[in-house]
Amino acid sequence: MDNQKVKGLVKDLLIQLGENPDREGLIETPRRVSQAYEFLASGYNKDIKDVMNNALFNEKYDEMVLVKNIDFYSLCEHHMLPFYGKVHVAYIPNGKIIGLSKIPRIVDVFARRLQVQERMTQQIADTLEEYLQPTGVAVVVEAFHMCMMMRGVQKQNSSATTSAVHGVFKEDARTRTEFLDLISHKNLK
Repeated sequence: MDNQKVKGLVKDLLIQLGENPDREGLIETPRRVSQAYEFLASGYNKDIKDVMNNALFNEKYDEMVLVKNIDFYSLCEHHMLPFYGKVHVAYIPNGKIIGLSKIPRIVDVFARRLQVQERMTQQIADTLEEYLQPTGVAVVVEAFHMCMMMRGVQKQNSSATTSAVHGVFKEDARTRTEFLDLISHKNLK
């Protein structure tokens, strides 16, 4: 990202909003916004292979693996406003498992891009499907969208839930129900 160019764009935006970019509270705003967007869009610079970092292991385990309540923050591609929430990811290994910490890292790769929730949900599921070739994958994303809360419809308590299921989670209602029951239980804390 060309930080100098972004700072100029932010300064121009401040002027278009009717602000004085040289007033005390705004002098550093273009730099701060540039740095913020560089971080918020850092998923474009991440390669899934590097994120996996050889953390795939052969293992005979064949029961559900669930990582739930993964916090995420993203930007909607329609208004560039934040949406945020929780991701729940499960898979049933077929001879291969992944280091548990890699699952939230995969979520971050896709969340730190301009996104729509539906695509992000599918990208997470597809990535696990591709690399693990499990018996099944299930991903549920629950999110609050600032574009619905702050502007437009202005519904502060509305949330959106999306899911992507592959394999046994799609084919077997009992497995899907087990996943949904597990994600509805409270945390250990």
